[in-house]
This record gives sequence, structure tokens and C-alpha cells, in this order.
Amino acid sequence: MTGAIIAFLCLLLGLFLQKQSNLPLEKITKWVNAYLLNIVLPALALLYIPQINPGLELLIPISSAWFTFLLSWLIFGLLGKLLKWDNQTTGCLVIVAGLANTSFLGFPVVEGLYGKEALPIALLIDQGGSFLLVSSLSILVGSIYSHKEGNLREIPLKILKFPPFGFLMLTIVMSILGWKTPEFLIPIVSVIGKTMAPMAIFAIGLKFSIDFDSLSSKYYWFGMGYRLLLAPMMVWLIYRNFLPEESLEFKVTVLESGMAPMITGSIVAIQYDLKPKLATLLAGLGIPISIVTIMIWYYFLG
Repeated sequence: MTGAIIAFLCLLLGLFLQKQSNLPLEKITKWVNAYLLNIVLPALALLYIPQINPGLELLIPISSAWFTFLLSWLIFGLLGKLLKWDNQTTGCLVIVAGLANTSFLGFPVVEGLYGKEALPIALLIDQGGSFLLVSSLSILVGSIYSHKEGNLREIPLKILKFPPFGFLMLTIVMSILGWKTPEFLIPIVSVIGKTMAPMAIFAIGLKFSIDFDSLSSKYYWFGMGYRLLLAPMMVWLIYRNFLPEESLEFKVTVLESGMAPMITGSIVAIQYDLKPKLATLLAGLGIPISIVTIMIWYYFLG
């Protein structure tokens, strides 16, 4: 209950600061995101990943993020051609609807619904799936569907320079070799890890806005329908053949597939001038709407 109250207060704080015109909101948002990406995620990796017994079954949850992104590219690529959408709209939907908010929204939701033991699975899906996708294929899609050219040769370097990815690789090696995180680090990374939920909710509060006029956009509902309904449905239909339906791995995999569109994905779309307004709406309005569908999926999974 205490954690829920703190998270709610952080949401209110984010909403309050968003309305203060004299504050450098973009800088605050950037700092919060940098803290979450460069400090909290590596701390969580050190805290949880070395405790996992490695096995091929770990690749199954990770693959769900790649599956839903590639499916998004296939569906919206075909719809764009059949319905004669402009390239910017198609590219925006492929990227933003194809990437789920598996960290800033997914981590606190998964932890709240399934407990701390579910976080390592969510972390793997996010780092092995969502992050790699937003750092590679989303840039490729942006280059294809916009008039701007991306330097594809820079993609591997960007991935290697990203701190959470480096820590993920380190902790996976530690897990394979049976090395545990040093005891003196456990209290430190544990305290840092506990800030994930409130800071993530605070970041959401800084971004959250309602634009009722834009709810009539058919492209918005195409994107939301895919992200919140079709993507988790396809994961549920296919992945139950590979994971036990009652297992925590299966439930977290389906639930993470039904999170709202990733904020970072919308930023990539904006950078490539792929319908910035649509990208912002999908990521922003998607968060409150997804709370309803996430709870439906949670009770459906049992």
C-alpha cells in the first residue's frame, strides 16, 4: 500500500510540474529518463540477472518483443500499401505501435501484479527485446519511411555504448559462469532498484496529456488496437505452445506485449519526422487507456 501511495504522489507531482510554465520541463524529463536508463536499469540488471539459471527458455520471452515488432511492420506495411497511406503514417505506426513500453510502464505494473520475482523476466524482455529493437530496427524503419537518411553503420556502436545493454551483457555472462553480484553491492543496487516504480510513474506524469479531439483519428485507433489487443492476443495464441500457460514467464510475456506504446519509440518517430503528433498521442494517451486493457489481460491470464 505504501508503494502505491508513493507512486500516486509521484504521478501527481509529474502532472503538477507539467503545468508550470517557468520550469525547464524538457530538461527535467531528460534527466529523469537518463537516471532510469543509465542508473536504475543497470542496477536492476546487477540485482536480478545473475540469480537466473541460464537456459534456452529465456529466449522465448525475449523473442516476443521481436515477434510483435516484425508483425507490426508486416501488418502496417501491407495496410499502408493497400489503403494508400503516406510513408510517414506507415512508418510512425510500424515503430510506435510495434514497440511496447516494457520498462517505464511495464516494470512497475509487472512488479505490482506479479511481485519482484517477475522483474527479471520483464527486464530480459525489455533489454533483449525492446531496447535492441528501438536501437536498431526502429532506426532502419525510420530511414526507410522518411526522407532523412540514417547511418546504419552507427547502429552497433550505439548499442554497445548504451549503459543498460553493457550491464545486461555483463550480468548474462555472470549468470552463465555462475558468478553472483558481490554482497557489498546488493544493498546499493537494491535501494536504487526500488526507485524504479516511483521515478517511472513520475516520468509518465511529466508526459501525460489528454487531447480529446485527436481521439477521432483512425490511425490512432489502428495503432492502439494493434498494441493493446492484437499484439498480446497473437503472443497468447502462439507462445502458449512453448511456455506453460500457468507459468510466470508466460503471463509476464503476454502482459508485457500488451503495454502501451514505448515513449522512446515515439521519440525515434519524431526524429525521423514520421507524424510527430500521432507518435506523441500514441505514447501519451496510450498509457491511461492501456491500464484498462492490462487489467483485462491480467484477469484473463488468471
